Amino acid sequence: MSASRVAERAAAYALQAAMEPALATSFDLLATAPQGVAKLRELILSLAVRGKLVPQDPRDQPARGLLQEIRAEKGRLIAGGEIKRGKPLAAIVGEERPFELPHGWEWTRFGDASINRDGERIPVSLSDRENRTKTYDYYGASGVIDKIDGFLFDKTLLLIGEDGANLVNRSTPIAFLAHGKYWVNNHAHVIDTTHSELMTYLALFINAISLEPYVTGTAQPKMNQAKLNSIVIALPPLAEQARIVARVEELMQLCDALEAHGRLQDEQHARLVATLFDTLAASESAEALAENWQRLAAHFDLLLDRPEAIDALEQTILQLAVRGLLVPEDPADESVGVLVQKINAEKVRGFASGKIKGIVRSSLQSESGPFAVPESWVWLRLGDAVLKVTDGTHHSPTNVASGPFKYISAKNIKPWGVDLSTVTFVTKEVHEEIYARCNPEFGDVLYIKDGATTGVVTINTLREEFSMLSSVALIKPSCGIRSDYLVRVMASPYFYNAMRAGMTGVAITRVTLAKLNDALIPLPPLAEQHRIVARVEQLRGLCAELRERLQQSRATQSRLAEALAIQVAGS
Repeated sequence: MSASRVAERAAAYALQAAMEPALATSFDLLATAPQGVAKLRELILSLAVRGKLVPQDPRDQPARGLLQEIRAEKGRLIAGGEIKRGKPLAAIVGEERPFELPHGWEWTRFGDASINRDGERIPVSLSDRENRTKTYDYYGASGVIDKIDGFLFDKTLLLIGEDGANLVNRSTPIAFLAHGKYWVNNHAHVIDTTHSELMTYLALFINAISLEPYVTGTAQPKMNQAKLNSIVIALPPLAEQARIVARVEELMQLCDALEAHGRLQDEQHARLVATLFDTLAASESAEALAENWQRLAAHFDLLLDRPEAIDALEQTILQLAVRGLLVPEDPADESVGVLVQKINAEKVRGFASGKIKGIVRSSLQSESGPFAVPESWVWLRLGDAVLKVTDGTHHSPTNVASGPFKYISAKNIKPWGVDLSTVTFVTKEVHEEIYARCNPEFGDVLYIKDGATTGVVTINTLREEFSMLSSVALIKPSCGIRSDYLVRVMASPYFYNAMRAGMTGVAITRVTLAKLNDALIPLPPLAEQHRIVARVEQLRGLCAELRERLQQSRATQSRLAEALAIQVAGS
């Protein structure tokens, strides 16, 4: 057994041993659910602040005594002028007590258990900090954000984010300890305590609970000092606080080990899937494909257990399609040579009539392609196989909120069609100028050739005229190549990688029209194109079913895990 597997099992067993019996018996369900380790972390914190993570010890001094010590020490500091007396906090009543406390615990408010030192914070602007020596940590709402040449504090203190989206989305811990010498700006509350154990416990408690009831504002969430002080705290005896913190740290380290193993497992799974599917796509014949497929089919339950693997399978299907390995050839199909002659004749007529601009070859020539295809196929340049390759306007026109003609750009092109949810419009005059050069019609192929989404391709399903930006290429199929077959070719890994390689541009990378025209396309007989498209859609339908079942399974597992966590935390 590998060292990583040993470590992962050790972490799992240790976590199981540390959990409540009800949780331990269903540990696998919780740990393997989507975001399972994150849910385990939440559950550990929830159990900790409810007094269910470590046993109570009747010999501990009750929390009531600790609160008396805190009040006495704060009174002494107030009398000595070291801190100011705060406003009295409201009594804790009714629903503010969300659960029954273990023996020896007490309910208190955050402000009564802590000492606020917000008045000692000093914000320093970025421009001022740039001219100062970088020596001491400079803290903001979520941790260290810079260095500075001085310090305000020289002891361990608890910092709690005062504002920012993190108060709600909790992407990083809200409460954290700062050590040594450091500076704090006005975006983090600075909290001192009378006991070091209390400080670490308060940090744990704040990170365990939802702060939304204490946060104001939506565009800029904020938890001011009054709201912070009003937070209701379930306070254990001091000795139990130390045991809770120690156990949480231990369990979080074990969660780290599980999480690291999960990341490693994901990477290994991705490499395995890529290797096996690449082998499948590289099959030299239909017989080799069938043999390779049988080897994989026995392990599909393991390979296709995550969405990325199903996505990879779909890409493999497209690759097999363009290699001619997905459907059998039929000797009765019209010769592809005849098909090429028809394409050539159609283009000659188009040039003669002026419908097609440019230079027409006297006859289309087959090319040598990057991989072998069936003998009944040929390789053609895309510009030769279709009637037209162009793009939209290179001058961004003034858009209008509504108008007679839609204006389509890359953001509107999706694999399933043209998305009109964010469409804009142009005037009739602008449209006529653009449409004279780039005239998309129903059934044409639209291909994103600029920017991050380069490679997305679809069939135009709009029956009305519209204008396009140059980020989208227009390809008009000829009589010899079906739009739906061409879209599958252009969506395949072969074509995607060929176009993405060596993309030009700096701020925005792009595929040039010259590169699109020169791209090699594998062309089967027309009847076989139809069979290929039908087979691809059949297999993609099965992939959709697999994806739906996987989503349902994960959703069910997640709901069970959440129900289990709620049951354990509330028991």
